[in-house]
Amino acid sequence: MLAAFSDAATLSSALAFEAELARAEAAEGLIGTETAETIAALCATIAIDPAELAEEAALAGTLAIPLVARLRAALTGEAAKVLHKGATSQDVADTVLACQIRAASSLLDRDLTRITAALATHARRHAETPAIGRTLLQDALPIGFGLRIAHWQAGVAEAANRLRSEVETGATLQFGGAAGSRAGLAGKSAAVSARLAAALNLPDAPPWHARRGGIAGIATALAIAIGALGKMARDVSLLAQNGIGEAHEPAIPGRGGSSAMAHKRNPTGCQIALSASLRAPGLAAGILAGLPAEQERGLGGWQAEGPALAELFLLAAGATDAMAAVAEGLEIDEAAIARNLAAAGLGSDIGESAGLVAALLAQDD
Repeated sequence: MLAAFSDAATLSSALAFEAELARAEAAEGLIGTETAETIAALCATIAIDPAELAEEAALAGTLAIPLVARLRAALTGEAAKVLHKGATSQDVADTVLACQIRAASSLLDRDLTRITAALATHARRHAETPAIGRTLLQDALPIGFGLRIAHWQAGVAEAANRLRSEVETGATLQFGGAAGSRAGLAGKSAAVSARLAAALNLPDAPPWHARRGGIAGIATALAIAIGALGKMARDVSLLAQNGIGEAHEPAIPGRGGSSAMAHKRNPTGCQIALSASLRAPGLAAGILAGLPAEQERGLGGWQAEGPALAELFLLAAGATDAMAAVAEGLEIDEAAIARNLAAAGLGSDIGESAGLVAALLAQDD
């Protein structure tokens, strides 16, 4: 996940945008084919110090300005003139972010799938295991132990589906030009956009530079996914408490110990997910705050999105990795479940828990 948002990945995507833009415009007869290949060859070989470019970008206000300047300085004649033709700095920034979002979400999806698969197995196995249900942190009526797990599974699965949907519709090519009107492309902007999108493996879309709802949707979906993992983590940590002991994180050497109390078995995987769930809402709220963008290009709002989204993806990556290990190795103590239920004296009628487990899991099939 760090690599997906690294300087190298950022530069690679930005240079790919410039190279494929030139090729798309050449294919539509807007610039020469040889000129386009000269631009593409430079983009593939130019060496740029990220630290130096960052200093220049801080002054310019966007990465694209010093990047395009460096490319133009290395080109001559027609190639220097037509580089970046019809594009603007935000086109580069938003398209780079879309590429990074898609790479990051693909990584995240793997661990989310691990979690839902493991939880489904546990839920089915314990669908009819009578256990104490707990409401407002107090003993309630009995439930099937697997019903609680099925709700974890459904929450994570729903969040994963929501994130996939938001990424599919929100992480698209941005190509609008200086004011979003696609001026200066002789009426061929739609064809250029389609070619550019295909070359960058992004869906084509009308310019969205002044509409940040797609990015906000992705951020919100990430926060919801992290929250769903936090829900599971909260429950597992409560079930692992002394005096309850109905479920535990997997026993892994070096994990969950205490420097002062050798007897402890701390739920450190849950701790990671819970800490992420505390940080995620503020990051998502910051991106939502940028939705009232000013006219054709906002000031300060969209510029805040990239770092916040990167942090959300990093938090999600840590939480999903931790909870995938918890889900796959979850230790369920049936004797403790039965002992606690008997001590509560609440009977063993679990209602329609088994049917509800099946219905919840069917949503993910």
